[in-house]
Amino acid sequence: MFDMEAESDEQKEITQRPKGDNKIQYLLTCIGFAVGLGNVWRFPYLCQTYGGGAFLIPYVIALVFEGLPLLHMELAIGQRLRMGSVGVWSSISPYQGGVGVASMLVSFLVGLFYNMILAWILWYFFHSFQSPLPWRDCPINISVNYFWYRETLNITPNTETSGSLQWWLVLCLASAWCIVYICFIRGIETVGKAIYATATFPYLVLTIFLITALTLPGASDGLIYLFTPNVKTLKNPKVWLDAATQIFFSLSLAFGGLIAFSSYNPQKNNCERDALIVGCVNSFTSIYASIPIFAILGFKANENNNNCQNWNILTLTNAFNIGVGNITLENYGEWLNYLNKTDPSEVESLNLKACNLQTFLEEVASGTGLAFILFTEAVIEMPASQVWAVLFFVTLFCLGLSSMFGNLEGVLTPLLDLHIVPPWIPKEAFTGLICLISFAVALIFTLGSGNYWLEIFNSYVGSVPLLIIAFFEIIAVAYVYGINRFNDDIEWMTGRRPNIYWQATWRFISPFMLLVVFVAYVVIEAEKQPTYNAWNPDYVSSLPLADVLHYPEWVFAICVLLSILPVVAIPLVAFYKFMCLLKNYTMNRHNQNPYANDTYINKINNFQ
Repeated sequence: MFDMEAESDEQKEITQRPKGDNKIQYLLTCIGFAVGLGNVWRFPYLCQTYGGGAFLIPYVIALVFEGLPLLHMELAIGQRLRMGSVGVWSSISPYQGGVGVASMLVSFLVGLFYNMILAWILWYFFHSFQSPLPWRDCPINISVNYFWYRETLNITPNTETSGSLQWWLVLCLASAWCIVYICFIRGIETVGKAIYATATFPYLVLTIFLITALTLPGASDGLIYLFTPNVKTLKNPKVWLDAATQIFFSLSLAFGGLIAFSSYNPQKNNCERDALIVGCVNSFTSIYASIPIFAILGFKANENNNNCQNWNILTLTNAFNIGVGNITLENYGEWLNYLNKTDPSEVESLNLKACNLQTFLEEVASGTGLAFILFTEAVIEMPASQVWAVLFFVTLFCLGLSSMFGNLEGVLTPLLDLHIVPPWIPKEAFTGLICLISFAVALIFTLGSGNYWLEIFNSYVGSVPLLIIAFFEIIAVAYVYGINRFNDDIEWMTGRRPNIYWQATWRFISPFMLLVVFVAYVVIEAEKQPTYNAWNPDYVSSLPLADVLHYPEWVFAICVLLSILPVVAIPLVAFYKFMCLLKNYTMNRHNQNPYANDTYINKINNFQ
């Protein structure tokens, strides 16, 4: 536990620190931060990629042995020390202050591109009131793709061609930051009010989507595809790597936002129960959101398969002078087999399309493509499509907005706790300044090449830095602060000592898994040369709409910089603190103060 002087300072901080209105508000805030856009598109994409139900096996293992222990640790340490990320890790050890700075930098960088996604959502939301929907009819036969790549992004052919600022995206980005600022203007007080809507509304809409999606023709094919496990995929080490990183990023660990939110809790609070609730609700949401998504994908796969077969039916009817209506979707296979036997050369010359339901089920996009291409394509096929489009994009905006609260809190709380902001500057003005700076930097994403830069930020800021930060966090708690002291703190806060599960994961299992995931990630990435999908404006028939290109050297250098920049603060701060301590020791030795010498020698030796 802390000494008496630290305790008195801490009690003063406790009395001055604002609090949420109630426990439900706090849990909704944490759930809203953890449950984000990744639950709606990345988790279903990974399930589809790695054999549906088979992916749930490594996912649950990662949740139990990596996600929940780290989540409990962050909620507990923030609640106990009542500080943001920088203050928490500096209190544990001055040499660990860089961990908090790294979390703050990651939250800032992630917030930049995350709010750009909200800007895209606003753009689609504003267009959802048109009848017909503007992405239904476009100049070429792949309307949803054309509306996304040309009308929305006005994307350039590659990263080297920057293009100009797209004024409509600039306006949407400014609107998104204004909404974030309004909801955040008074800090935790206003966030707590807004979170009731942003954290609960998506579940209402997901439920409506679920009921409607299950009634669509072909929905069962999508669900069968989702929950039919392909056990062979478990032999692929990348499955385990992606499962670990998905649960890690899905819970928003190492961003500092959860530490900041829990710091507003009363210290006598059951943080273990909170961690279990937030973690389980987050994982449940991922699976719950996957059901309507795969039902809709099953519907679209059947639509595409039927359209494919109808095109072949028309071709066969004209080529063989068969009466209209004789070949149907029900007997198409029989007719095709018959014609292949009677006149195979003529059938081959027709170049019929390969129509396979399984193939269409496998054509699913990840990331932004799932929301802005496949979902918009599905919505236009649904009755009252404008209503569904509005509901869908409002849901996405709520999911993204609640996560943005955590990202901004992960930046503001450490800065305010460090008292580096002059007291004469109102908190509202400082929050506005941060939002304004973020908006100015994020203008890079509104360029014609902005989508490429967003993918770069998403891939390199939200991967390696978080793994490194989390590893240093758990090492700091278990081996610097001391696991026994940490257990004493939790017992004081919750009334009971952590059980063997928490003890084993904090001491050994979680650090080991983080290290393995990090090494595996580096090895896998080192074996391949980074590539990206570049828009091909001349390709107008069907997917794929992109050319696979390699990043130029200067872009790859930026990728590496984005991976290193946040975490370089960890060794830099430790080195700076050590040099300050060494300088003080030298000065005291020069002054011939033996007691000071002993003190500083002990500090240097013990790194405390």
